[in-house]
Amino acid sequence: MSLGNALRAERIKFTTLPSQWAAPLTAVVITVGVTTAVNAAYSTKDHAPGDDPAAGIFYGLLFGHVAVACLGILLMGQEFNTRMIGTSLTAVPRRGRLYAAKIALGAGLGLLVGLASTAGCFLAVDATAGLDLSTPGLARSFLAGVLYHPMMVLICLGLTAMLGNFSAALGLLTPMVFLGTTWLAAIPGVREVGQFLPDRAGLYAMRTHTEPGIHYGHWTGLLIMALWTTAAAYGGLRAMRRYQASGE
Repeated sequence: MSLGNALRAERIKFTTLPSQWAAPLTAVVITVGVTTAVNAAYSTKDHAPGDDPAAGIFYGLLFGHVAVACLGILLMGQEFNTRMIGTSLTAVPRRGRLYAAKIALGAGLGLLVGLASTAGCFLAVDATAGLDLSTPGLARSFLAGVLYHPMMVLICLGLTAMLGNFSAALGLLTPMVFLGTTWLAAIPGVREVGQFLPDRAGLYAMRTHTEPGIHYGHWTGLLIMALWTTAAAYGGLRAMRRYQASGE
């Protein structure tokens, strides 16, 4: 099976499984919905949710990125959960090709979700609290917001492949994305290390203001998350190849 056919097969799986296509829709609805509600509420009090404009723009992402993480877990872990991974490996004996198809689909879906969520948040803030498009760093913030989504999908997809277990990935990664890294970043001393975690670095890349105690710049934050994405994707590929070698 060619890469194009493998990608087509992954697309069919995605569109026919409600649990998968519901995840990106949920991510957009939660992210834009929460951002709209919060900024509408704050606009009546004549002040923003934070000193940094990006704090208000991406407020909903603090909740919506859990659904983004679930999308990456589902794209890889659904077949482990239903034990259909063996069928997929029979249909596409080249493990790297099967994995590449999943990576391509995940990146594409993540990019679409990122565009929809980020554009929706910007429009929502402009319509409720007002948005100054001349704010320095706002264009970079928009770009970081878009790219955050596909990178989060691929990180979770790769880690799920490494774990080889849907339940373990869902039980470990979603709490970590929702509360874990935020909790770590709040602990004195641990915060110095926690700021280099992928979601922390990606979220900081969206900021327009600098933050004391962060040891890198906004663009570097985006690079840190990209490095985590590359490492997770490569780790997932190695795991898929080991899966072939073990004959499972």
